[in-house]
Amino acid sequence: QVQLVESGGGLVQPGGSLRLSCAAFGFTFSRYAITWYRQAPGKERDWVASISSAADITTYKDSVKGRFTVSRDNAKNTVYLQMDSLKPDDTAVYYCNGGGVWGQGTQVTVSS
Repeated sequence: QVQLVESGGGLVQPGGSLRLSCAAFGFTFSRYAITWYRQAPGKERDWVASISSAADITTYKDSVKGRFTVSRDNAKNTVYLQMDSLKPDDTAVYYCNGGGVWGQGTQVTVSS
């Protein structure tokens, strides 16, 4: 079955860190760029960061530059999103997308 599965979300205080994972099953993961999106309550889904298939190119939404880092391990069919210095505005459901496949999302809540 072709799928992407996100994990690693949770509740964290402002200034804290989380690392999200996006694991791929059932397709040749290493061929595809992977993109992270997020959707806050009442808002549209928004692009956060992308990583090329070979991990040589990464791009970030301006508001997360310097705080978030996207990486991948093609041997493990997994992409990561390291999120540091988290802010309440980062609260959202985070999704990964690649090869036309969406994950189910993982909730990130930043609150004191």
